[in-house]
Amino acid sequence: MRRVRRELCIGLAAFAGCMATSGAAAAFGRAAAHGGKGARKMSWPWPTLDGRPPIVIAHRGASGYLPEHTLEGYRRAIELGADFIEPDLVMTSDGVLVARHDIWLSDSTDIAEHPEFADRRREVKGRLDWYASDFTWDEISTLRARQAFPGRSTAWDGRLRVPRFEEIIALARDMEARSGRRIGLYPEIKQRPFFMEQGLDPAERMVTVLREMRFTDPGRLFLQAFEPETLEFLKARIDAPLVQLVDGVEVKEAAHDTQDGGWRATTPPRFRPSVSLERAKEYADAVGPSLKLLFPADGRIGEYVTEAHAKGLRVHPWTMRDDRLPPGMTDPRSWYEMVFATGVDGIFTDFADTAVSVRAAVLARHGDP
Repeated sequence: MRRVRRELCIGLAAFAGCMATSGAAAAFGRAAAHGGKGARKMSWPWPTLDGRPPIVIAHRGASGYLPEHTLEGYRRAIELGADFIEPDLVMTSDGVLVARHDIWLSDSTDIAEHPEFADRRREVKGRLDWYASDFTWDEISTLRARQAFPGRSTAWDGRLRVPRFEEIIALARDMEARSGRRIGLYPEIKQRPFFMEQGLDPAERMVTVLREMRFTDPGRLFLQAFEPETLEFLKARIDAPLVQLVDGVEVKEAAHDTQDGGWRATTPPRFRPSVSLERAKEYADAVGPSLKLLFPADGRIGEYVTEAHAKGLRVHPWTMRDDRLPPGMTDPRSWYEMVFATGVDGIFTDFADTAVSVRAAVLARHGDP
């Protein structure tokens, strides 16, 4: 564990300010001690909200190995042990929900290689691209996925298609039957206001599809969004846990030593939540914070998880990536374990197998008495 703390301190120097070894050790000890205080005896040593081990959420499928948001990627993630698969949902012009991380298509598909769509490119908020809402489902189905992350394998580029939400639900059911274990869905509505400006409502359609497919068990669903209004809309229409996604907004401080009295970034950087816990608890059951919010720049593990739990909110931070460690860190397993040690209730990861393996190792070390 000493090596784990040392690696975290090195890595977070650039990530959110270096943790003093004594501060990290003290916070780590508090977390471990709190895990058993007043709780039933469980094998998980750190203070999740319900005392259970954290869930593993396959971020965009097995996106560390295959192009994101493909049926093959979701299948691989389930085979790697993920508890939930996460489809990001955008909408076509004819009202079909498809899985893409962005409302534009060039980063994750081969659309630039389709001359028949060359004239569909347009500019939205300064970005010239092809947008999902300008295409029908039949047109989207001709595209093929490609690796969106530099440095990852491109062996599957051009071979896998873009799936509909209905197909993802059917896959989860099929894999559940094959594996004998429950598989959950964790869909995110992407940029609902953008689609609503065009007379489309992906949130309404998602609820309809879930009902039509009879995939409404609250134990197998988390519904997520960045916009509080989207979650409030969902709360009135479906009984499912809602997750407020929370970004880390860099804190600026007054630059009193400049003539214009402007603002400057803090050094090292500090971050505040884009949506407060107080606001989130009004409608959400959980928060999905950026990892930046878990490790502030003042030399210790932050209190975000503890504060969220005090308000009855589960915490599922994003995103763990074996190939995108905080600078200075070399061991992904150390990074996963230290995030687990904050008491999170689940994690988003591009590499579900690593998360599952580290979780199993922790459980093996801390078996039930």
